[in-house]
Amino acid sequence: MDRPRHPVARVAAAAAAFALSLLGVTAAAISTAPPAQAASLVEVTNFGANPSGLQMHLFVPDNLPARPGVLVAVHYCTGSGPAFYNGSQFDELATRYGYIVIYPSATRSGNCFDVSSPEALRRDGGSDPVGIRSMLQYVQQRYTTDTSKVFATGVSSGAMMTQVLLANYPDVFAAGSAFAGVPASCFATTNGSGWNSDCSQGRITKTAQEWGALVRNAYPGYTGARPRVQLWHGTNDETLSYVNFGESIKQWTNVLGVSATPASTDTPASGITRTRYGATGDRAPVEANSMQGVSHNLPVDAAAGIHFFGLDTTTPTTPPPTTAPPTTAPPTTAPPTTAPPTTAPPTPTPTSTTTGSCTVAYSVNQWNTGFTANVTVKNLTATPLNGWKLTWSFPSGQQVTQAWSSVTTQQGAQVTATNAAWNAAVPAGGSVQFGFNGSHTGVNTAPTSFALNGTACVGG
Repeated sequence: MDRPRHPVARVAAAAAAFALSLLGVTAAAISTAPPAQAASLVEVTNFGANPSGLQMHLFVPDNLPARPGVLVAVHYCTGSGPAFYNGSQFDELATRYGYIVIYPSATRSGNCFDVSSPEALRRDGGSDPVGIRSMLQYVQQRYTTDTSKVFATGVSSGAMMTQVLLANYPDVFAAGSAFAGVPASCFATTNGSGWNSDCSQGRITKTAQEWGALVRNAYPGYTGARPRVQLWHGTNDETLSYVNFGESIKQWTNVLGVSATPASTDTPASGITRTRYGATGDRAPVEANSMQGVSHNLPVDAAAGIHFFGLDTTTPTTPPPTTAPPTTAPPTTAPPTTAPPTTAPPTPTPTSTTTGSCTVAYSVNQWNTGFTANVTVKNLTATPLNGWKLTWSFPSGQQVTQAWSSVTTQQGAQVTATNAAWNAAVPAGGSVQFGFNGSHTGVNTAPTSFALNGTACVGG
C-alpha cells in the first residue's frame, strides 16, 4: 500500500514582519497503483556550509542508473521539505525514472526562503543559496551523479528561489521550473525585510536588458552556458501578481539571448497557454505556461516539469551505493496544513479497479465545492500503447474545470482524457499519470467504471 499523500494546502499569512505571506499551493498529488518502494525520505545533517541553518532531506530511489541526475525541490512559505515531498509527485517520478531529489527546508520565521537579501542574490554571497549548493555538493560527493543533469524546481517562495539559484549558479544547474514565482532579484531589499510588496503586487517592471543585467550581476564575469527555464503562473494570482510572469519571460529570454517573440504557441491542456522562446520543441530555452483563471493556489504538474528537464528518459538500472550517508528518520507525522475555509464533505475512498487489460487508481483531495483528482493508469497487456484514451462517467454531476498531463473533455457525465503530446507511449506493464481539478455540489462519489482505448478496465 502506498504511503498517504498530503496535498500542499492553502496557508494563512506568515509572520507580521513579512507584511503578507505567500499562499501555499495545491500540488497534483498522485497515488500510484504499483507497490510502495522501500526508499523513503531521510534527513541529512552536517552536509557542509549552511550559513542560514537550512535543513536537508534526501530521497534516493532503490534503483539508479549509472550516473543519475539530481533535482532540488524547494517548498513554499510555511512549508517544509517533508511537506513538499508528501504533497508533490517528484519522488514518485524519481522512482520511475531514476534520479535523486533534495528537499531543502527553510527554518526562519514563516518558513520562506531568502530571495531578498544582498547575500542571497550573489554567487556564494551567503544565506540560503549557499546552503542549498552545499546540499548538492554533498550528494555529488557520495553518488556518481551526472553533473550535466542538475535541476531546480519550486513553488511560490520555492519558485523564487529556483530563479535565484539559476542566476547564482548557471554553471551548476541545467534548467529550472518555477511554479508561481517572480524574476530573479525582483524581491531584493536592503532594509532586512524578507517581503517586497512592490514586487509581489506587480509594481516592479523593467526592460528585458535591465532584468537580464540583474541575473548577470549575480555571477559577474561568467560567460558560459545558461540554464533553460520553465515558468508557470495563474492569471488570477492574488499573492504574486501575474505581471511577474511577463517580467520573468523578459528576464530569461534576455539572459538566454533569444527573441521575446514566441517561436510557438499552443494549448497543451484546457486553460493553459504555452509559449516557447528560442525553439519550438520540448527543450526550448524558455517555456512559459499561463493558466487561465487560476489563483496562486495552482496545481503543480510535476510530470511536465520532469519532461522539460529530460529526466523522464532515464530508466533505473543499478542500485545506489550500499553505504548510505549518515541520516536520521523524518518525522512520522506529516507537517500540519491549513484546512479549507469551510467544512468539507466526506472525501471519497480512493478506488483501484482491475481487469486483465488495465488498472486504474483514482484518488481525490477535496473541499466544500471542489476537488483535485489524481489518476494512474497501468497497461497490463503485453503490447505497448502508442496513444491512449481513458473514459468514465461521473456519478454525482461533477464537472472537470482544468486538467494537466492530459487533454480532458466532458459532455454531460461522460469524461474523456487523452494523452498529452509527450506521454502518448505507455510500455507493456508501464503506467501513465494525470490529474485534474473539478467542481461538485456537495456529493463527490468516485467513478467506478473506466475504459482504456475502448476496453473496459472494470468488468461489465
